[in-house]
Amino acid sequence: MAKGTQQPVYIVSENTRRSSGREAQRNNIMAAKLVAETVRTTLGPKGMDKMLVSSLGDIIVTNDGVTILEEMQIEHPGAKMVVEVAKTQENEVGDGTTTAVILAGELLKNAEILLDKEIHPTVIIKGYRVAAEKAQIILEQISENINEDNDDELRAIAATAMVGKAAESAKDKLSLITLKAVKQVLEKKNNKIKINSSNIKLEKKIGAGINDSELIQGIIIDKEKLHSAMPDIIKDARIALIDSALEIKSPETDTKVQIDDPNKMQAFLEMEEKILKDMVEKIKNSGANVVLCQKGIDDLVQHYLAKHSIYAARRIKKSDMESIAKATNATIITKLNDLTERDLGKAGIVEARKVGDEDMTYIGDCIDAKAVTILIRGGTEHVIDEVERAVKDAIGDVSAALELGKVVAGAGSTELELAKEIRNFSTSLSGREQLAVQAFADALESIPITLAENAGLDPIDTLTELKASHEKGEKWAGLNVFSGKTMNAWSEGVLEPLKIKTQAIKSATEVAELILRIDDVLAASASEKSITPNPEMM
Repeated sequence: MAKGTQQPVYIVSENTRRSSGREAQRNNIMAAKLVAETVRTTLGPKGMDKMLVSSLGDIIVTNDGVTILEEMQIEHPGAKMVVEVAKTQENEVGDGTTTAVILAGELLKNAEILLDKEIHPTVIIKGYRVAAEKAQIILEQISENINEDNDDELRAIAATAMVGKAAESAKDKLSLITLKAVKQVLEKKNNKIKINSSNIKLEKKIGAGINDSELIQGIIIDKEKLHSAMPDIIKDARIALIDSALEIKSPETDTKVQIDDPNKMQAFLEMEEKILKDMVEKIKNSGANVVLCQKGIDDLVQHYLAKHSIYAARRIKKSDMESIAKATNATIITKLNDLTERDLGKAGIVEARKVGDEDMTYIGDCIDAKAVTILIRGGTEHVIDEVERAVKDAIGDVSAALELGKVVAGAGSTELELAKEIRNFSTSLSGREQLAVQAFADALESIPITLAENAGLDPIDTLTELKASHEKGEKWAGLNVFSGKTMNAWSEGVLEPLKIKTQAIKSATEVAELILRIDDVLAASASEKSITPNPEMM
């Protein structure tokens, strides 16, 4: 070996792919921008839908940001971080996922311009953090108060969540249904409103039209009555919820019963029948005229229940049992011997109905029900799936507005007001940090720009006109995508909960900071896993 030559030193496997410095930052920023571009065209009332086709041929047609990103099966690690923003937004609020992703992409796009100007990532991060904190303060100041008595504003929030989706054609009816459902399950503790959206069950059935969707003051379960002789309708229902089997249990170990006398055989069968008959007597004596069982019900028990005109259904999901208990104020019983009249739930009606080609059980007219069902109808499976996503968004928005008690206007008005105030705030800063704060304000303007682009309007002219209105003090000046003109978004009923905006800014800023901090990416090569050992080295 020649003197002075140096053997290369490997600190990681030779098969590891490594990118560092500006290359690593560019790759991650590019991936995040591509994710944002994917969902960008879905924003707003004139946003377009995406068709997602799985390897099995399953089709989803939607403009819901989080659904699109989840179904895309994104692999790039930087892009996955942006997908997490959408998931967080969905979990926290239930809506605003597209807004959050577009903001994250735009923050990183603007950061890349600053990086090209030799501004250090930590300076950009600090500027973004300062701007995000200021944005939260401004949002709190410009937001308006709302409570459960503001029905018109709450309906407007629900309707805004549905605009641009398949449910838009029936938004008036669906927004009213959504509002009633949320107010039904609303609970107040220490003057604070709490809403558990899981108490609103969404049941989908193909057939009829979207306008035929309805709110059931109770629960619908996809179970039929067990015996043809049972009544189809029970009025003034007294419901027993039982989570143990109404049948004779088989021994857990192998058991052999020897009978050496035919009379004993008959006695054995009669004993079994008596046990089952006693079960029915206990139910009847409690005053129950409806039995809903989480487990099995013996054929003989079904027969005796039918003889006593008691309606019964079996193998009901645990989650449905819990919802029925909340709706009817019943107690779920584990041991049949414990069943008393006090444990029974009450409903105005329990009815066996046929919806489409499926038999279902309706439990309705519950007094002060704390669990309700929205039955969603539609012509095709793809339509009702998209309507369900819209209704979920509306439930999330109305719940977030009531829990926080604060709302803002939509149509890009809030983002423009924020951008204006943050630009004014940036003048109080000095140095390169000021540029990062201004870049944050530019990113906020991407929302009204995207709304204009998706509506086929000129984004520059539209933005100029909107900014002029905000400079005159019109804080709710937003874009009417149908006329292409500026409108007062509040008076036009385009309202959103404050939480959508605060959460979107938090999540987008945090993921932008996280990606900007990365200057080295080490990725193990897939081929490394498939290397076969050399026999000579073993």
